[in-house]
Amino acid sequence: MTRAIMIQGTGSNVGKSMIVAGLIRACMRRGLRVRPFKPQNMSNNAAVTEDGGEIGRAQALQARAAGVAPHTDMNPILLKPQSATGAQVVVQGRMAGQQEAAEFGRNKQTLMPRVLESFHRLGRGADLIVVEGAGSPAETNLRAGDIANMGFATAAGVPVILMGDIDRGGVIAQIVGTQAVMSEEDNAQVRGFAVNKFRGDRSLFDAGRDDIARRTGWPSLGVIPWFDQAHRLPAEDVMDLPARARSGGTGCVIAVPRLPRIANFDDLDPLAAEPGVDLRMIMPGTPLPAEADLVLLVGSKATIADLAALRAEGWDIDLAAHIRRGGHVLGLCGGYQMLGRSISDPHGIEGPPSDVAGLGHLDIHTVMEPKKHLSLKTGHHPASGTALSGYEIHIGETTGPDCARGWLTFDGTPEGAMSGNGRVQGCYMHGIFTSDAFRRAYLTNFGVTSSLVFDRNVEETLDALAAHVERYMDVDLLLSLSEEV
Repeated sequence: MTRAIMIQGTGSNVGKSMIVAGLIRACMRRGLRVRPFKPQNMSNNAAVTEDGGEIGRAQALQARAAGVAPHTDMNPILLKPQSATGAQVVVQGRMAGQQEAAEFGRNKQTLMPRVLESFHRLGRGADLIVVEGAGSPAETNLRAGDIANMGFATAAGVPVILMGDIDRGGVIAQIVGTQAVMSEEDNAQVRGFAVNKFRGDRSLFDAGRDDIARRTGWPSLGVIPWFDQAHRLPAEDVMDLPARARSGGTGCVIAVPRLPRIANFDDLDPLAAEPGVDLRMIMPGTPLPAEADLVLLVGSKATIADLAALRAEGWDIDLAAHIRRGGHVLGLCGGYQMLGRSISDPHGIEGPPSDVAGLGHLDIHTVMEPKKHLSLKTGHHPASGTALSGYEIHIGETTGPDCARGWLTFDGTPEGAMSGNGRVQGCYMHGIFTSDAFRRAYLTNFGVTSSLVFDRNVEETLDALAAHVERYMDVDLLLSLSEEV
């Protein structure tokens, strides 16, 4: 028998992903076989699964909380924004094309059978599925054909807990107002509410909590304080990145330009966790710091557009000056492509067909091709003799003289490119800094001595999050409100 419960939020970034991860770890520690599920996600921070697909990174973290490998059924629909109005659509882990927002809105209901297929298949090996919504069910303009929130909950018969965010203010109106605008059918699917991100004396909100319960008729499952260790867990949303940087700290300065379509920025998490690293997210309108030891160009969902944005900020000039001063540069995936002499998109994969000049710091050329590379790999860093693992998730083929200086090997094949003086490097592999031995060796070049065990750090934080959720949320009541599906 498989039971399910769904956490929906009154808005985006109310902490659903983190609370779901904490609930999953707490229930797993109670001996339950738990699985995460998110019908539809929108994120350019994706994870590669063992079955060769991709899902939102939040679901990968939640799978880790459950003690299982990530699977494409955990997030059957993934939207990866490429422009202000368009996104790449990934269905059950595989790229299914690009759609404009209006077109997706008209067609999304056709994806419900695939969503339900993944949900029920996932349930075959689970005692409990904890489902995460997306955005807010109060967006009545999106209710028709919805597959992310109440559309899914009513179709699958999954009860809902509505979560509000008191940190942004107006949480009573958030929850009561959501009930006010939802239909009678959707409201009937809600079994309770919770309030997240409280700071200070929780007893001061007792009257507010009781007022919500009186107005809605829903029981409270808890008022959950702000989780201070949240920054130690991998970030899902790019909006969380500035809070993870430690600008003004001491140690090796790593500068990361914040480009509009930044993707797979989980590469930054192990570096942000290092006490000896001063990781700085460089926001638009701010020059690259002259004192930077390393400039890190991370992945992009639209390399050519982000390269234009980098130039518009004048960061190309700053980067050239950084290299002249003897600074180091590392490009990962899209950042790697930008460092080359040219990027060609003859098929119009990222937009109109084009051929643009790169930054020219690596003697390489990239051609965008329709085939998407998705794989988990193990590798080696010959310079330090350390082992590492990573994943590739990209389109494009890169060749050129500097590829003869591949500074990594993955599955026995040279990977990446390096300039003649060794100060500019790039590769397609993400996740390499999660490998402790490699990260320590790499940071030694910048005077950093590291003892961080990154995976243990994440596991300890998930355990602390589970304890936090158990203390402040009525998990017994939540389990009693779950229903068989």
